Amino acid sequence: MKIRNLDLSNSPVNDEHQALGLPPVEDFVSHPDNHPILRAAMWFAILTLAGLLLFLAWRLFFGNHESTGLEIIEDALTSRAFWSAVAVGFFAQVIDGALGMAYGITATTFLLSTGATPAAASASVHIAEVFTTGLSGISHAKLGNVNKALFLRLLLPGMIGAILGAVLITTFDGDVMKPFISAYLLLMGLYILRKAYRHVRLVKKEPKHVGKLALFGGFVDAAGGGGWGPVVTSSLLGSGSDPRTTIGSVNFAEFFLTITSATSFILLAGQPDTWLMVAGLVFGGMFAAPLAALLCKTLSARTLLTIVGCLITLISGYNIYASLT
Repeated sequence: MKIRNLDLSNSPVNDEHQALGLPPVEDFVSHPDNHPILRAAMWFAILTLAGLLLFLAWRLFFGNHESTGLEIIEDALTSRAFWSAVAVGFFAQVIDGALGMAYGITATTFLLSTGATPAAASASVHIAEVFTTGLSGISHAKLGNVNKALFLRLLLPGMIGAILGAVLITTFDGDVMKPFISAYLLLMGLYILRKAYRHVRLVKKEPKHVGKLALFGGFVDAAGGGGWGPVVTSSLLGSGSDPRTTIGSVNFAEFFLTITSATSFILLAGQPDTWLMVAGLVFGGMFAAPLAALLCKTLSARTLLTIVGCLITLISGYNIYASLT
């Protein structure tokens, strides 16, 4: 299992991440904490992930009466849409593993460029993220990286924001929303570019307006397909909050935010006809960790931020142009 290495003093890469206000890079963990509340949360996450896996298996083998499960798998392996989602999931997870953020923004930007509607793209990304955020959040809880007070201040506002974002994106027609969502993603691309050339001055102080920040972060994350990490984590780290408990608390809250977003999309729009896209995102992300580690070793965080920011900005600009012509 992998988790963010929160010892920022033992690595030149993490020194650079701290200077840029980025989360630390991933590392392996093996020493869990045995707090009863966190152990209960761990079992909740395990049961949630197991239930989702069983549901997906049921959908695969029993949900389609016109084809058998093996026929569906064969069709998926020969489908251009599936392999496009695999490529998107792989690239987005590489970026997230190297920078500690931007999975949702990257994946949604590329999915929109393939013709997916904003609601379908965001729903697919959030369903796929249930797996990664669940493992990451519970790992942080097991290691004692979660500040319960900060976690609770983030939890409810973030979930409310996610519901409001899902309502917005499913209420309006996809063709109407696509230029607006692409414009948001373009701004996030510019924001990532700005982070590449801005040195963060850490000032140790109690974070303020956490609830409002979580509400906004949850809203844009659900409506735009991503943004919780860049908005919430970067803001709290930039204010000088303790990196260990900030990243752990934000990641643990993101698991519940992701479940809320995915459930909201299913309740508001019905079961999405994008399971092929979800499977591709998950499958592609499984193989991304080695390349993410290689990028961390060979490229600086500033270089990666510049590349990702330029890609997201350019593709979002193209998506805006394509949706208006």
